[in-house]
Amino acid sequence: MVLAELGSKISRALATMSNATVIDKAVMDTCIKEISNALVQADVRIDLVLKLRQNVVKRVDLEEMAVGLNKRRIIEKAVFEELCSLLDPGVDTKTLTAFKKNQRKIVMFVGLQGSGKTTTCTKYAFHYKRKGFKTGIVCADTFRAGAFDQLKQNASKVGIPYYGNATETDPAVIAGEGVQRFCEEGRDLIVVDTSGRHKQEEALFEEMRQLEAAVNPDLVIFVMDGSIGQAAFDQAKAFKESVGVGAVIVTKMDGHAKGGGALSAVSATTSPIIFLGTGEHMDEFEPFETKPFVSRLLGKGDWNSFVEKITEVLPDDKQPELLENIAKGQFTMRILYEQFQNILKMGPMSQVMSMIPNFGNAMFPKGHDEASQMKIRRFMTIMDSMTDKELDSTNIKLFTQEPTRLTRLCKGSGRPMYEVQSLLEEYKRLSTVFTKGLGKMKFPKNAKGMENFGNPRQMQQQLKQMSGALPPQIMNQIGGMGGLQSLMKAMESKK
Repeated sequence: MVLAELGSKISRALATMSNATVIDKAVMDTCIKEISNALVQADVRIDLVLKLRQNVVKRVDLEEMAVGLNKRRIIEKAVFEELCSLLDPGVDTKTLTAFKKNQRKIVMFVGLQGSGKTTTCTKYAFHYKRKGFKTGIVCADTFRAGAFDQLKQNASKVGIPYYGNATETDPAVIAGEGVQRFCEEGRDLIVVDTSGRHKQEEALFEEMRQLEAAVNPDLVIFVMDGSIGQAAFDQAKAFKESVGVGAVIVTKMDGHAKGGGALSAVSATTSPIIFLGTGEHMDEFEPFETKPFVSRLLGKGDWNSFVEKITEVLPDDKQPELLENIAKGQFTMRILYEQFQNILKMGPMSQVMSMIPNFGNAMFPKGHDEASQMKIRRFMTIMDSMTDKELDSTNIKLFTQEPTRLTRLCKGSGRPMYEVQSLLEEYKRLSTVFTKGLGKMKFPKNAKGMENFGNPRQMQQQLKQMSGALPPQIMNQIGGMGGLQSLMKAMESKK
């Protein structure tokens, strides 16, 4: 995950309170000091760290606190909320990211050269393409040699239409032509990539103003290199004042200690951060929301993001069935196998693991995506050797009561006994995690295959009632819960 090292340090500082017999002022001061040091090492501005520290002390008055209150949780809550304040500019970003289909939006990207702007344009367009939008990209960068070739290569890789003109030297003309062409094609989202410079200069700002006048964008996004740390403050402020920047995307957040400084610096300019670039691949791009981000930073997970991700890879007919089984506590080994399959499709392991509380432990170490993928694939190999009874059981005592099953799994999968036992331990832990977390969730209204059903929870209740009313023979004939959902979907679409 982004800033995994910072998150680990803060989590360790909070964990020290769990080992303390009595939570007093000395324990709290030590904890806050360690958190402050971690933030300073992540290049967060000193004045912001001092402000956070003072606010936590003000919020938690241990002497005035009533007897019986959980002091550790109150301190953790205060730290969580102050970290959110540190990264939250107080701007509602929903209107900047929640576009509607068939309502055209033109988005112009600006930024300095080398910030990853062209790649980010493609990631941004690809993000919305996966949500069902018709996207297109216009290359209006005439300053950097090879800009159009780079955009062409990136866009072709993910199947997004692009426009450029190698013979035209006026970026405003190219932008106008490209936008007009995509408007005629009925594109929902048109992304305009612009030129960058090595430094802030009037020529860059003047060109951006001309482009803004030519395409009249609905939103201007500033792309900023996250590795510059506190210097992000001056950059974000200058661009916002010169071009009317409406949102910021911070790139190169993978593996940079200065990432915390960049995020806090941009927030200090009240510029809303809407996405983070976390790597070179097209799927290494994640929406930025303050509370879920801080929750994942502290290892608390983010089930909403996990549900949104899983709807992209989970077949329509499996969504209500999955939630129903988990809500009933029927988290079988087969469901775990299917979730492992989904997780491997959901992008970088570090991002996925940060969404699930306690998922990235010693078994799945953070920052080791390939090792974690291999571990999951080995577990799946062991599960391939299981019988239907073993896969559909929720009782792992089945294996301890009959040790010959373990021996058979070792021979069938070619894996050592300790890996088989590790799988059983992970199943036991993850069944609790998924049942408590995902069992309380509902798939979003715009989830794939859910457009005609309204509230997914209501749909699940309807399915449950109908399945109970129908004879078992008929349920088997129509294909169980999945077939019943497909039947309801067909009836709804006819209406």
